[in-house]
Amino acid sequence: MKKRKIIFISSSGGHFTQLLQLEQLFKKYEYLLITEKNQVVSGLSNKYNIKFLKYFTRKKIFSFPLIFIYNSILSLYYIIVFKPDFIISTGAGATVPMCYIGKMLGKKIIFIESYARKSSKSLSGKLIYPISYLFIVQWDSMLKLYPKAKCFGPIY
Repeated sequence: MKKRKIIFISSSGGHFTQLLQLEQLFKKYEYLLITEKNQVVSGLSNKYNIKFLKYFTRKKIFSFPLIFIYNSILSLYYIIVFKPDFIISTGAGATVPMCYIGKMLGKKIIFIESYARKSSKSLSGKLIYPISYLFIVQWDSMLKLYPKAKCFGPIY
């Protein structure tokens, strides 16, 4: 039987740390790990099947649109080449284009809302909730905000 293919994607920092908590799934499935490139993660290529997006922030008003477009094109490329069955994300910003492009191409989107979110929605969560195949929260209190979500507790 063919192994399912999964793209695991997050921004760098805490979201990436949470994504790495799913490392046991990397052995079960054919996977591609995607995050924003920085000095901390650039050396992980020898440990993981990892690709990179360009780091961006909405605060950089002039470069944001260009990097957003660049990352969207790169996301489309990664999806076409890798052909995932699922895209699993812990957020944030750079992951939204990947999830929407994946959804348009018939991929199932699984989003895990941040552990830090106990009583309010993240922007990524707000944007990806409507298109998600499975939306996971880590606190029961978040089920009030995301009624169709599942709570499996903390992934830490």
